[in-house]
Formats: sequence, C-alpha cells, structure tokens
Amino acid sequence: MDANDMGNALEKVLISEEELDQRLSELAAQIDRDYPEGDLLLVGVLKGAAPAMVDLSRKIHRPVEMDWMAVSSYGAGTKSSGVVRILKDLDADVHGRNVLIVEDIIDSGLTLHWLRENLLNRGAKSVSILAVLRKPDAAKVAVDANYVGFDIPNEFVIGYGLDFAEDYRHLPFVGTLARHVYEVEGE
Repeated sequence: MDANDMGNALEKVLISEEELDQRLSELAAQIDRDYPEGDLLLVGVLKGAAPAMVDLSRKIHRPVEMDWMAVSSYGAGTKSSGVVRILKDLDADVHGRNVLIVEDIIDSGLTLHWLRENLLNRGAKSVSILAVLRKPDAAKVAVDANYVGFDIPNEFVIGYGLDFAEDYRHLPFVGTLARHVYEVEGE
C-alpha cells in the first residue's frame, strides 16, 4: 500500500520510506560504535516497534538478541491514559545485560519512563532507548532517548508501526491521518 491507495484518509506524508531507511542506517552505525562487543538485547515494544525492530536489527553489525514486550497506556483512544499495563512480558532475563528498548514513538513519555525503570529494577546493566519518532511538545515526563530518528509535531501519526484502530501499521512511511477519520463530530 502506498500514499495514493489511502485516498482522503491521508492528510500528508511526514517521513518517506527512504528517509526512514536512511535514518535507521545512521542509528545502527551509532549503535555499532556504542556497543563494540555486541552483548546487546534489543527489546521491541509491540506492536508499533515491529517494523523498526526488524529493519534496525538487520542494519546492526554486532551480535544482538531480540525479545518483545507488549505494554499499553492507550486503551482504544488516541491519547495516553498514563496507566501502564504489561500485556506480554519478556522471555529473556535482563539481569546484568545491556538493553536497548526499541519504540515507535515517544509521545507523552509515560510508558517509556515506566518501562525503563522497570527494566533497571530487574537488574539490567544498562537501559538505552531508541525511538523512531519523538513528539517534544507532547512530553509529560522527560525521557532521555539515546537514539531518536525524527522529531515531529504533536499530530496524530500513522504508518511504520503506528496505527489507528489497528489499521495503517503496515504503511512503509509515516503520515498524518486526516481528522475526519478519527474524530467524531461534536467532540
């Protein structure tokens, strides 16, 4: 599916597939420099980080292990509730390990702040964060992301793992969804 297939549901493309690919290559090179011995556990936050996790892992030239967590602070809406729930926990033990959380977006920062603290409390040697996207104007708590793909405006975005009602995750780009798709008249 590309932007033309979306009709009037897509307001605009913010970040193209090519721009995402280039930036992930740059971030992977930095990760290679920061972890020269490998020994890195990538923790992808489901479901949104799946495309980035796969693409990033293919670009890293050091040994890495991958695992997945599913956490939620959204429910069915478009705004974070601030209450974090673990829906799927890690299979790997993080004790004594270097962990890199791979996340699709830092919005309010509440989920990532909680997740980083949770992994440190489990005994991780270090916990770094990679976010493909960050909305600086939406932050409710400070999250020190070590690797950021793109800073974006505080708009509702879809594609490259980001969804609305479980749709649009499969898009190879990041775009803004037209308001008429997600707003109910009278809100």
